[in-house]
Amino acid sequence: MIKTALRGLAAAALIVLPYATVPPAHAAESLPLAAAVDRLTPGAESREGYQRTSFKHWNAGNNPTDGCNTRAEVLIAEAVDAPDVGPGCRLTGGRWWSYYDATWVTSASGLDIDHMVPLAEAWDSGASTWTPQRRETYANDQGADTSLVAVTGRSNRSKSDKDPADWMPPAPDETVRCTYAAQWVGTKLRWNLTADDTELTALRNIADGCPLETVTYEPVV
Repeated sequence: MIKTALRGLAAAALIVLPYATVPPAHAAESLPLAAAVDRLTPGAESREGYQRTSFKHWNAGNNPTDGCNTRAEVLIAEAVDAPDVGPGCRLTGGRWWSYYDATWVTSASGLDIDHMVPLAEAWDSGASTWTPQRRETYANDQGADTSLVAVTGRSNRSKSDKDPADWMPPAPDETVRCTYAAQWVGTKLRWNLTADDTELTALRNIADGCPLETVTYEPVV
């Protein structure tokens, strides 16, 4: 997995079973980042009518009987050192790596769950035409390990709803830019979201510097 490879950590994340309501996906595809960028559908963006509440999150997660919502399930899955899970899915202990800003975090409360492609950006790029159920599925997508990522609150606030033309992770390791761009492109391809001209230009420029980066994604029907 991309994030696992990036972290270079021996500890394995907990496995999360596929979310039952995620629509079926086509077979996974892998291709170089530059080719994946070229596969994106160009399109103008419009935020008309957007409300964050149009995307229901966090829902009951992959296992509605475990008492953990999507946020908690992602935290459990992405922990480098697993937290203790108490009554009501209260998480204590644990350790996480926020790859956006190369920071270790030792408290679940210090983490945000970032939508790789922010909800507002998804709306701009095609989700405005989706059904409420599909938007909820997108907002809670655990069917791909790059759709949702646990990061520090400050890095998530810095990113906000910006696309790669306006924001990239501040971590000093240059490979982070390649990984982030691949995850962004893979998420857009997975959900058939468009990309505007400035976004495509930025992604192509990044891809030029990441000749070995690969994008792997499963398109959602």
